Amino acid sequence: MNEILDPLVLARWQFGLTTLYHFIFVPLTIGLSLLVAILQTVWVRTGKVKYLKLTKLFGKIFLINFAMGIVTGIVQEFQFGMNWSNYSRFVGDIFGAPLAMEGLIAFFFEATFIGLWIFGWDKLPKRLHLMTIWFTWIGTTVSAYFILAANAFMQNPQGFEINAEKGRAELLDIGAVLTNPIALSQFPHTIFAAIMFGGTVMVAVAAWHLKRNQYVDEMRTALRFGAWTNIVAFLGVGLTGHTLGMTMTQAQPMKMAAAEALYNNASGADASFSLFSLGTPDGAHEIFSVRIPYLLSFLSNGTFDGSVEGIRNLQSDYTAMYCSGPDTLLTCPSDGQFAPVIWITYWTFRWMIGLGALATLVSAVGLWITRKNKELPNWVWKVAIWTAPIPMLASLVGWTFTEMGRQPWIVFGVMTTEQGVSPGVPGWAVLTSLIVFTLVYGGLAVVEFKLIFKAAKAGLPEIEHLPGEGGDGTGEPDPQKLATVY
Repeated sequence: MNEILDPLVLARWQFGLTTLYHFIFVPLTIGLSLLVAILQTVWVRTGKVKYLKLTKLFGKIFLINFAMGIVTGIVQEFQFGMNWSNYSRFVGDIFGAPLAMEGLIAFFFEATFIGLWIFGWDKLPKRLHLMTIWFTWIGTTVSAYFILAANAFMQNPQGFEINAEKGRAELLDIGAVLTNPIALSQFPHTIFAAIMFGGTVMVAVAAWHLKRNQYVDEMRTALRFGAWTNIVAFLGVGLTGHTLGMTMTQAQPMKMAAAEALYNNASGADASFSLFSLGTPDGAHEIFSVRIPYLLSFLSNGTFDGSVEGIRNLQSDYTAMYCSGPDTLLTCPSDGQFAPVIWITYWTFRWMIGLGALATLVSAVGLWITRKNKELPNWVWKVAIWTAPIPMLASLVGWTFTEMGRQPWIVFGVMTTEQGVSPGVPGWAVLTSLIVFTLVYGGLAVVEFKLIFKAAKAGLPEIEHLPGEGGDGTGEPDPQKLATVY
């Protein structure tokens, strides 16, 4: 019973569930806003109405998702004060800075231009209106960067000093926080992954209508555009992921060791990457594996003859570094273990890569079989539809790897997770809020899916007159008509 009501365990579960749920909406917002901007650009440049119709269809889906993302994102801020007050008090001076920038700069920038885009169809000149959706996408990406900069501080803290008198960390250099190597590597990796999700959602919507032989010309264009987007974005994910892996190894070598379940130092051919492995229940001994020699060395160092530190070696080093001396309360775990849960980090790393590759494979095959206008069996469209959530799942397990692989730290090398939890919050209170959040978020998930499915099922909108061309044929907007994106 004590374990069930352990405030630390419950607080971690609550933050993990609410964060991953919120992140369902974030990549789709980033990815779809870019794709909608591209579709509208093509319409403005070519004048082809089918691109305007696609812009409005996927713009509606984007707006539904954006609204849900705002609702679920608000909860994240409150959790720091409720369940993680020790953490907030200790590093809030640094961690709060990029979060404040995200809210005061990026979000208001994003919200302003999204409003202009929604209500400016018949009010603004076409090119000026086009600019608003591009600025909306810029706002979403800048917002993402500030959030990633805050997270990067937890992975690789810099730009601060410990004030021993006040017992807290204080900001020294905001530039160092915003240019953290982890943030610089993680940002493009996250953006490309988000674009993949936007691409597969576009493919799924198009496939749903093509399965029913609806809007064939427009949906075929959307399907192939989404598939090409997914493939190109996956290449970006792979290249930036390699850079992020090397940066991560330098900052948190234990995470890379755990990702391979590597217990002893290895180099060259011995620093291999296992595609699949079976081991003892504790993960310490391997029974069977399928390995690629040298690959772990390349992923970690960018060379095939590099060395990778093992879990046992790092455990010894960290024990000497963080558990020796007079003041180790914040840096030494109570159980003395510095390795994360090995099976979670091992498998989430592989699921992240495998799911992304699977979505790309489906897109590549889809491009090949749809290169000619011929009738296809229903199972082809069903596969395309069910591909939609795969990049999202890859992102979710990727973030699970990122956060679980950092354990036992809440801020690497500075504060352990167990020291960051609120000391005065009882387990039953956290459990109650966890249950409430789970039920509410479950309901919101149903609402989100139904709204997006309804919008997608409705298909392409009818265009009574082109934006910027008044209904009276004068070429001037009708000032009496309220413009919306629908």
